[in-house]
Amino acid sequence: MKLTWYGHACFKLETAEGSVVFDPYESNYLPNLTLPEICADAVVCSHGHGDHSAAGLVTLTGNTPTFRMTQVACFHDEVMGLKRGKNLITVIEAEGLRVAHFGDLGHELSRAQLRELGSIDIALMPVGGVYTVDARTAKMVCEKLLPSFIVPMHYKTGNAGLQNVAEVDDFLSLYHESKVLRLEGSTWNIGKTPRSVVVFELC
Repeated sequence: MKLTWYGHACFKLETAEGSVVFDPYESNYLPNLTLPEICADAVVCSHGHGDHSAAGLVTLTGNTPTFRMTQVACFHDEVMGLKRGKNLITVIEAEGLRVAHFGDLGHELSRAQLRELGSIDIALMPVGGVYTVDARTAKMVCEKLLPSFIVPMHYKTGNAGLQNVAEVDDFLSLYHESKVLRLEGSTWNIGKTPRSVVVFELC
């Protein structure tokens, strides 16, 4: 299983049972970020905002993935969608692992939502605040789900992308350094490693 980050909240997950791209973006919404050409078996968008919903920019292979996909409804804010609308959490189950992309989650999860999600191995979690949960709320969500790995997303990365959200260090500071795996580059070949937070360090 391989996970590639394209900045913001966009990832490609490649598994033995098919590939999927989460939340491709239109570059005009994110300064200095350009989505490269991406090809996958499926594309999933958590909500309709332009920095998460450019499905037409992903080339589909025509293959039908055989992984299991489930989605859990939630909101883009802390007031049941009144500010920013709805959001979908997507769980892909493949190779014996359950990978959850949380989109623009804007609130703590209810007991019912936690039950719907069930056991999560890898959580792709927004941490930048403003439009999503902030670092502390993201950690609270993860403490209830107890995923084996957390991959932070939707944070400020230099002069690329959103500039009014927090940097990833705000989230990483909540964990002991021994729990953080810093990857050089944008791709993680997922393996057994004694770390709980995986962060991409783009060259």
